[in-house]
Amino acid sequence: MIEARHLRVLRAVSRTGSFSAAARELGCTQPAISQQMRALEKSVETPLVVRCGRGMQLTDAGQALLRHANGILAGLTAAEEEVAAIAGLRAGRVRLVSFPTASSTLVPRAVAEVRAGHPGVRVSLVEAEPPESLAMLRGGECEVALAFRYPGTPAPAGTSAGAPAGPPPPAVAAHGTRREARAEAALEAAASAAAGDWSDLVVRPLLDDPLVGLVPTGHPLAARGADHPVDLPELAREQWIAGCPQCRGHLVELCGRAGFEPRIDFATDDYPAVVGLVAAGLGVAVLPGLALESVRHSGVTMVRLAPRAARQVVALTLPDLAAVPAVELMLDRLGRVAAERTAHAAG
Repeated sequence: MIEARHLRVLRAVSRTGSFSAAARELGCTQPAISQQMRALEKSVETPLVVRCGRGMQLTDAGQALLRHANGILAGLTAAEEEVAAIAGLRAGRVRLVSFPTASSTLVPRAVAEVRAGHPGVRVSLVEAEPPESLAMLRGGECEVALAFRYPGTPAPAGTSAGAPAGPPPPAVAAHGTRREARAEAALEAAASAAAGDWSDLVVRPLLDDPLVGLVPTGHPLAARGADHPVDLPELAREQWIAGCPQCRGHLVELCGRAGFEPRIDFATDDYPAVVGLVAAGLGVAVLPGLALESVRHSGVTMVRLAPRAARQVVALTLPDLAAVPAVELMLDRLGRVAAERTAHAAG
């Protein structure tokens, strides 16, 4: 087998004209050069150098191998330099997939810090909600995925976890028939449980994103102060505006625990639309705190809910990617930004 070190010796012998000079150039002994040349000739099964007077000269086979050696060694040098650049964060790539509310809050500053400290690292971003984002990660379409899940997510359909303790109050109408509402909730619960299966991934917790109630500004509960949270059963007779499928499933779960089935008249993934519908007096809503940071609140009042509920926001990657320097850097910066936001909120 031809080794790179043997090719370097061959090149040095050709350039200097002797084993002794090649040894001085490469910083080793003359016997070591002789030994490596013999090993190379044994590998190719033909002489590569002949003695000519007081020096050495390459044979035709040696000249042919040298021509290839120059290209091989140049390619190895370039590969070593590229790998060193990636390892030293002078180069590299991170493809990031994020759900929209994290894209507008956590991602911008984290990516800006990566670029400021390591301009050679390329970061790209596309948006997707879990479980699509997790499928992209597992399918090799990204290196880091930002996702969320709700603690206490109900078990898949067929189990009793998270089921309401009994039928909702008779005066509370469900959207569609009760059978349709329960079937929809069960499907959403199953999808949510599947999205939360992260056992094959490296999970970096970032923050807890508290859920906030939204009511029209003129609503009787809008006058509640921060010291008087709104109990969910107080909203049992309201019409509801729901968000993304996973959030919608969790809303049904929360209301079920509170003893009622929400009447969901509107469902949209667009958070400004949710706020607009609430402001128009068409219902109430529960949204994650991150979702409200980039949305105008005109016409709505945020109220604190009891019991407190939150979703867990995390960054995920594959085990084989976790030690890649650029990926590790991105996870670190996301964690730092999230920690500072949490500290600021607590302060």
